[in-house]
Amino acid sequence: MKIEQIYTGCLAQGAYYIVSEGEAIIIDPLRETQPYIDRLEKDKVQLKYIFETHFHADFVSGHVDLSKKTDAPIVYGPTANPKFEAIIAEDDQVFEVGKIKIKVLHTPGHTMESSSFLLIDENGKEKALFSGDTLFLGDVGRPDLAQKAVNMTQEELAELLYDSLYQKILPLDDEIIVYPAHGAGSACGKNMQKETVDTLGNQKRTNYALNQKDKESFVKAVTDGLLPPPSYFGMNVAMNKKGYSSFDEVLSKGLHALSPEEFEEIVKHSEALILDVRNNDEFAKGFVPQSINIGLDGDFAPWVGALIVDVKQPILLITDENNEEEAVTRLSRVGFDNVLGFLKGGFNSWRNSGKETDKVHRISAQQFENEIGGKNVTIIDVRKESEYSAEHVDEAYNKPLAYINEWINHLDPNEPIYLHCAGGYRSMMAASILQARGYRNFTEIEGGFNAIAQTNIPKTNFVCQSKVLK
Repeated sequence: MKIEQIYTGCLAQGAYYIVSEGEAIIIDPLRETQPYIDRLEKDKVQLKYIFETHFHADFVSGHVDLSKKTDAPIVYGPTANPKFEAIIAEDDQVFEVGKIKIKVLHTPGHTMESSSFLLIDENGKEKALFSGDTLFLGDVGRPDLAQKAVNMTQEELAELLYDSLYQKILPLDDEIIVYPAHGAGSACGKNMQKETVDTLGNQKRTNYALNQKDKESFVKAVTDGLLPPPSYFGMNVAMNKKGYSSFDEVLSKGLHALSPEEFEEIVKHSEALILDVRNNDEFAKGFVPQSINIGLDGDFAPWVGALIVDVKQPILLITDENNEEEAVTRLSRVGFDNVLGFLKGGFNSWRNSGKETDKVHRISAQQFENEIGGKNVTIIDVRKESEYSAEHVDEAYNKPLAYINEWINHLDPNEPIYLHCAGGYRSMMAASILQARGYRNFTEIEGGFNAIAQTNIPKTNFVCQSKVLK
C-alpha cells in the first residue's frame, strides 16, 4: 500500500493518491489531470475510483476530466446531487481497492454532503482518515459556506458539524493518521496549523474545536471571528457540481500568443482585464497601463479569486517568458477559464514596440522614514487584521487588501497616502488596482512592514498573532 499526499501550496490544498495491489484511488484531485495519469502509468496501476469529500468552494477539482480520461467513477458521500454521473455512497459504505478498504463516513456540517474517508489496511486495521474539510489540523471546516444552499444558519450547520466530529471521528483510534484537504493559508478555516499530516490523538489534545465542553460552546467557538468568504467561492461550487470545460481546451485557448498590436487591439475592443503576473519588483519598474498585478510567486490563485471575483471575466496575460502555461493552469484551478491569450515576449516586447507604459511610485522604507518625519500623513496598511493587531505603524489605518473593492470608494483621490503590506506582494496588488481606477496620489513602500520594522518609525508594541486570534 502507498499513500501519497500531493500538496499544492498556492491553494494550501492536499490531494491524495493511494495504491494497493494494482489498483488506485485519488481523493480531491486538482484541475489538471496529467500529473495523476503520469503517476498511474508509472506505477502500472488502474484508477478504480475518484473520491470527492464535498463540492469544493475554493478550487475547481479535476474529478470530471479525470473520470472521462480513465473511466473511473466519481464517488460522493450521501446527499450529494451532482449534475453528472457519480456514485452517491451510503453512510458506512465500504469500497474495496486492492487489499485495502475505504469506508465512507458521512460528516455533514461544512457542507451537507461532506464526507470523510476511513482507510482500512490489508490487516483490517483502521489506518488513516481523509477528513476533507470536516477536520483540519488545528481547526475544523467553517460552517457558513452552505447556508444559502440548504436554508440553514451557520449555527445550525455548526451543530451538525459537532455531531459529525464528536460521534463519527472522535471515537476513532488515536493512532489514525489524519490527512486533511487543506492547511494553513486556506480560507476554508481560520486557525489551521502549518503541518499537513498529524495523528488523530494529537488533534484530540491540541485542536481547540475538539476540546469544547458541550455543543453550545463548540458552536460559539467555531463561528466566532469568521471573515466573509471570498466572493468566487459560490462560482467554484457551481462548477464542481455542474461540470466545466475540459482543462485541455482551457489551456489551448489561454496559450494564444499575441503581438503587442494584437494585444492592444483586444484591450480596446473588449472588456478584458490585463493581468500581469510578474513579481512586484519587476512590475513596479514598468507595466502596460491599466494592468493589475497579482504575482505568481505568492498566493496567486486565491488572490485572483478574491480580487477579480467573476470567473467568466475575460483575461489577457502578461508573464515572464515561459511562465504562460503555469499562469493559465493556476487560473483554471479557481475557475478562471476565460483567458484570451498572452503578450508574446512579455512586457519587454510591449516596451520595445514603443507603446505607452506606466509605473508605480515606490520608495524604500528609509525614504519613507525621511519623508514622514514629524508630519501628519495618511498611512494604509493592507495586511490582514491579525497582522495589523500584532504590530503596526502608529496612526496607520488597516484596510485589508481582501476588501479593497469596498474601501477604495471611500478614498479621497486628492489626499496623498502611503501604502504597505508585509513585504510588498499585497501592497503592489493594491497599488495596481488604485492606479487602474485613476488614483495616482499615493506612494507604495518597498519591502513593506518587514522593512519598516528596521527603521525608527514609531510602531505599536508587538503582540503574538496566536494571541490575537484567540
